[in-house]
Amino acid sequence: MTDRPTGSEFGDGEPVVRDKRRIDPDTGALREPAETSAAPAPGPQPGMPGTPGAQPPRDPSDLIGPSAQEALLTEALAERTADLQRLQAEYVNYKRRVDRDREASRELVIGTVLTELLGILDDIGRAREAGELEGAFKAVSESLERVTEKLGLVRFGEKGDTFDPRIHEALLHNYSDEVDGPTATMVMQPGYRLGERVLRAARVAVSEPTEQLPGDAVQDGVPVESADDDQAADKSAE
Repeated sequence: MTDRPTGSEFGDGEPVVRDKRRIDPDTGALREPAETSAAPAPGPQPGMPGTPGAQPPRDPSDLIGPSAQEALLTEALAERTADLQRLQAEYVNYKRRVDRDREASRELVIGTVLTELLGILDDIGRAREAGELEGAFKAVSESLERVTEKLGLVRFGEKGDTFDPRIHEALLHNYSDEVDGPTATMVMQPGYRLGERVLRAARVAVSEPTEQLPGDAVQDGVPVESADDDQAADKSAE
C-alpha cells in the first residue's frame, strides 16, 4: 500500500512508500507491529494516591514551621487533657451518687426491719421492769438488743428530758411548780431513732410551770387538769 503525499506537504521529490501490510508477501509470516508512542492508558498512574508505590499525601503540618507545629500539638494536648478531666469529674460524681443512693436504700431497709422489732423490744422492757427477764429468755433478749444497737438503733426518752415535739409525743399534760419549762415528767413508751431518722417518738406526760396556767384553771391555788388530760390518762391506762 502506497501513500503519495502531495508536494504542498513535503515539497517536490521522490514519492514515499510505506508498507503497512501485516503479512510479509515474501515469507508469508506475520509482521510485528511497529513501535509507536502509545498514549498513557486510562486509569490510575504510578505515583497517584491509591495506587501501589504511590507516596502518601503530605500532612499539612509538614508545610509549616516547627513553631507552628508545636503550637498545634500544644493545643491538641490541652483539648485531650480537658476531655480526660471532664470524664474523670463525671465518673466521680456518678460514683458519689451511686454510693449515696446505696446507703439511703440500706438505711431504709434496716429502718423497716427495726420498726417491726420495736414491739418486741417493748415487751422485753416490760419484762425487765417486772423482774421476769431470767434464764434463756434473758440471754435471747440481750442478744437481740445487742444486734439492734449494732445496726444503729438508739433508744431515747427519759424522765426529766425537756419536751421536744420533734421527738416526743405528749399523751398527758399538767402543770407543776417543780419544772421551769415544758418537761417530760413520765415516759410511757420510749422512742427510737436510726441515725437522724426517728422511727418512733417517745410517748410522755408533759408538765409546764404553774405560772403559765390560765387564771380560770386554778381553784384554791391548786391546778385543775383539763378534761382532755383525763381522757388521755384513761386511754393510756387501757
